[in-house]
Amino acid sequence: MPNSSVPDSSVPDSSVRDPPVRDPPVRDSPVPSSPARHRHESPSPVAAPRSPMRLYLASTSPARLATLRAAGIEPIVVPSHVDEDAAVEAAAPLTPIKMVLLLARLKATAVLGPAIDGFVLGGDSVFELDGIVYGKPHLPEVARERWMLQRGRTGHLHSGHWLIDHRAGAVRGAVGDVATAGVTFASDITDHEIDAYVATGEPLEVAGAFTIDSLGAPFITSVDGDPHAVVGLSLSTLRSLLRQFDVSWPSLWNR
Repeated sequence: MPNSSVPDSSVPDSSVRDPPVRDPPVRDSPVPSSPARHRHESPSPVAAPRSPMRLYLASTSPARLATLRAAGIEPIVVPSHVDEDAAVEAAAPLTPIKMVLLLARLKATAVLGPAIDGFVLGGDSVFELDGIVYGKPHLPEVARERWMLQRGRTGHLHSGHWLIDHRAGAVRGAVGDVATAGVTFASDITDHEIDAYVATGEPLEVAGAFTIDSLGAPFITSVDGDPHAVVGLSLSTLRSLLRQFDVSWPSLWNR
């Protein structure tokens, strides 16, 4: 469930420009015009274009970074160092949704500092199958076991997002939400294909032991929900969180 707070202030979508000042028209006349009528006046200063809003990504996930870049955003990557197992154990029991939201919040909070001037995004994902939560397998034998179990079945990938407004180097508000997508795996995946995929090493460090944007994609037959949630960062969810601070999505474009 989302957990949000109302931001302290809003950010205008665009700069306002003063209308240009034009010289008055000169007309033929036998009587000399006054000097003031012909004096050249310089246009009023025009406000400089506003710089794109800074987005700090508290994650080293290549998939999250690639997703933002493809959407026109080059974030500032700030790795967070959170003991996820200890945090989950201290807060137990947790539902999958509460778990990913907690870890996303801890990751975003961990990178805060006076040098951070913008929005900070933390994220976390877990895969749920038959009510059991699966994170990163880390070991090849664990990854293989996961694939043998989820072959031909449907599970749910939960991705938590936590966004902190840290403009001007101080916390001004924070909001969070979770995006969930159902993932169905092909039923005809062979043992050889599973072994070959595990041998690549790709499934060892991703939630659920699979990817949808790389080598694991051919083994997934359908996704019910936001496909970006499966990658670990739902762009539509991030946009909705930014809107709670009156920040428009285009204001983040910097690529």
